[in-house]
Amino acid sequence: MALSMEERRILAQIEVRLSEDDPRLAHRFAELGTSPPRRRRRRIRIIAAVGIALAVLAATVAAIATAIT
Repeated sequence: MALSMEERRILAQIEVRLSEDDPRLAHRFAELGTSPPRRRRRRIRIIAAVGIALAVLAATVAAIATAIT
């Protein structure tokens, strides 16, 4: 759904006021979603490692449960 010209104008005014009132917060919003590739890759590796660890743990628990019964 596209924004009307009036909505775009209002958003632009909000952006300008935010930049004037709190430049640091405005900068953080501007960088939102643009994390450096290195950080993104590191996050993916950590998530993959946690996923693998959980899978190994689940397989171990399943093996122990099967061996007990």
